[in-house]
Amino acid sequence: MTILSILDTAPVWQGSSPSRALRETLRAAPEAERMGYHRYWVAEHHNAPFIASCAPPVLVALLAAGTSRIRVGSGGVMLPNHPPLVVAEQFGTLAALHPDRVDLGVGRSPGTDMSTARALRRVSSPPGSEAYREQVRELVALLSPRPGDTVVAVPAAGGAPDVWLLGSSAENGRFAGELGLPFAFAHHIRPQNAEPALRAYRDAFRPSAAFPEPRTLLAASVIVADSAERAEWLAGPSKVIVAQSLRGVRNGPNVTPEDAAKLHWTADEDAVLRERTAHHVVGDPETVRERLGELLARTGADELMVLTLVHDFDERLRSYELLAKAMSAGNP
Repeated sequence: MTILSILDTAPVWQGSSPSRALRETLRAAPEAERMGYHRYWVAEHHNAPFIASCAPPVLVALLAAGTSRIRVGSGGVMLPNHPPLVVAEQFGTLAALHPDRVDLGVGRSPGTDMSTARALRRVSSPPGSEAYREQVRELVALLSPRPGDTVVAVPAAGGAPDVWLLGSSAENGRFAGELGLPFAFAHHIRPQNAEPALRAYRDAFRPSAAFPEPRTLLAASVIVADSAERAEWLAGPSKVIVAQSLRGVRNGPNVTPEDAAKLHWTADEDAVLRERTAHHVVGDPETVRERLGELLARTGADELMVLTLVHDFDERLRSYELLAKAMSAGNP
């Protein structure tokens, strides 16, 4: 049975609002639990008018309170933006209130532009690979207190969250393996790095008390609809997002499928967009099941986490439901 999970950025759409986006996130988690999804993670982004997920610990608290079984967590907390002690206390509190249900996924991207990153990092260590590594080690130590420690994340004592390292490179995978942590790979960001990163993780893995065996998760862009044509229409805004990112002009909410369908691309633009979105898994249930099965077989990932950028809330839930049914078809 394929283990399925969800990554939610609380996308803000034209004609909607951050408030509505956040409320849809809170409504979606219980539905995901009902459908049998394993985890529901929220992201950390800042100063982005198309994403309302800025404060993972706040959202995770509400998601945990609104569900009973599904694991909830961050995908992820961008650790260079925060003092490790604060993160340990926040997620230690969540884990104390919701035992064995909270995940703390951490990453090193700023999750924003550099001007905003500078504003966020006023009380944190400067960006950089070694500084980030030290922050991760400090965070892990705070969540595993030992007698004699002079600084303790009090709520984490006796019930810390599961820590996952997020990444999109072999370097990230290797570091997660060296620490004996589970590794969540961002296939939706760097699909070409999936196999080498997961291989580097497994090669470097050193068993830890919490994780005696390597554990991997693959996050992918997935949209499922009853027909391939409908799925492609729903995915129209994703192409616009890619085009805007390439042009460096993402300065408003995500466009609707109706507006995306009105846009016309030159032959060269269309070719580039097809190349840049080839890793998006879009289609009817059978097509998606086959493509995801091939992806999981190729990478050996233990779990699939889907990012589903669909404008209409009901159609987003329909995509989740179709995916859950498709991936369980034929499994014992």
